[in-house]
Amino acid sequence: MMTGSCLCGKVGFQVDGILDDMSHCHCSICRKTHGAPFATYATCSAIQFAWTRGQDSIAQHESSPGFTRTFCRHCSSSLPLSTKRGVHVPVGCLDDDPQCMPHKHIFCESAAPWHVIADALPRYDTWDGDRTSVQMAQPALGTAGDNTLRGSCLCGNVTFEVVEAFNRAHNCHCSRCRKSRAAAHASNGFTSIDGVRFTTGEDQIARFKLKEAQFFAVSFCCNCGSTVPRKDAERGIAVIPLSALDDDPRRTVDRHIFVGSKAAWYTLEDSLPKFDAQAE
Repeated sequence: MMTGSCLCGKVGFQVDGILDDMSHCHCSICRKTHGAPFATYATCSAIQFAWTRGQDSIAQHESSPGFTRTFCRHCSSSLPLSTKRGVHVPVGCLDDDPQCMPHKHIFCESAAPWHVIADALPRYDTWDGDRTSVQMAQPALGTAGDNTLRGSCLCGNVTFEVVEAFNRAHNCHCSRCRKSRAAAHASNGFTSIDGVRFTTGEDQIARFKLKEAQFFAVSFCCNCGSTVPRKDAERGIAVIPLSALDDDPRRTVDRHIFVGSKAAWYTLEDSLPKFDAQAE
């Protein structure tokens, strides 16, 4: 049996058995929902799954017709969801090692242009129903003519603009980021606090901060739970989840940080610099 929970710990669940069909999903909905370059889900049957606490803290959002996603209303972590295929568990929310590894990338036609798939796992343009591997597609996203990058939450209630170039961008593998995004890692860009301006929905943004953390916090849309930029007045910076962008930033991330806390089920095979903790 394995257990899982959201970042704040209010919601918990357990899986009595093994997880199957673990996949990295690059669809635009998963990327927006998780605020990460891809989401990693594995499946179990309904009889193997049970909520153990906090069901009154679970919020729902219909991300596409007939497909409802769940998240913690307090901290925004994505949570397991049910479909006719079974219960789909975001592996980043697990408290235990699932003892299995991803075996494919799906919806690669929607892959973020700033993320490089470096491993040798099979890649599928959409779902893998025909079992035919295809080349990874890089969709042409919009690009603002004045070097302003536009972004939004999944439901579109919150929109924003990044008006400064990122001074750094990295993939963070710390356990907090993995729980927060319910994913293998977070991918964030950084500007000064004035580098981001909200154009709609700023009053619909909630914020969660871990009590034991000096700086770690997350900002998210109350309606859909997707992560949006966070302004940190104490440090004078803005933290922008790259997957919230609607425009191509025309750059990749610079490094991997906190690799010492990396998920056991995720492999790093790209050539980016890697740091066990914070970048030097």
